[in-house]
Amino acid sequence: MPTRAPGPSRRPTREELAAAADRIIPDVIAPGLAVLFVGINPGLWSAATGWHFARPGNRFWPALHRGGFTPRQLHPSEQDALPAYGLGITNMVARASARADELTATELVDGAELLADKVRRHRPAWVAVVGVTAYRIGFGRPKAAFGPQPELLGDARLWVLPNPSGLNAHFTAETLGVAFGELRAATGGPA
Repeated sequence: MPTRAPGPSRRPTREELAAAADRIIPDVIAPGLAVLFVGINPGLWSAATGWHFARPGNRFWPALHRGGFTPRQLHPSEQDALPAYGLGITNMVARASARADELTATELVDGAELLADKVRRHRPAWVAVVGVTAYRIGFGRPKAAFGPQPELLGDARLWVLPNPSGLNAHFTAETLGVAFGELRAATGGPA
């Protein structure tokens, strides 16, 4: 955990970011969620703050709202409100790194196995992996595409969403919102 958690308006220092490498942040999870979102792994900004998808420029929180999952755009510091909406967050790989491409294939495969255990314990209805490459590697599905997947994870339906990182230039905030909205519609909830 960070020694001095930044508030919503304070940026972590370079030293705090460097110290966040390999740190693990807690899941936001509860039994019986409608959707468990699965990030690739925490970035250094997230590890320094203790908040998932915390780096400015990450479009997870805007996409979550645009997709109809939350009534307003939440700040990462409000992540603990997610279970009240039937939502949670975990990661394929727990350790923080500066970039997802620093992870090994073995870490992603091991992470998928740990995720399967977590899903069996907490029993979400849907598991949404945010990052098709991580999903392909972790689950051994090299041709997987975005959207619903044919297999289940435990009893949960699987969905692959685009990575909301600001480094993913293939998707805009608007197109990410549409992708999240498609998942929202599939869950049977109002869009």
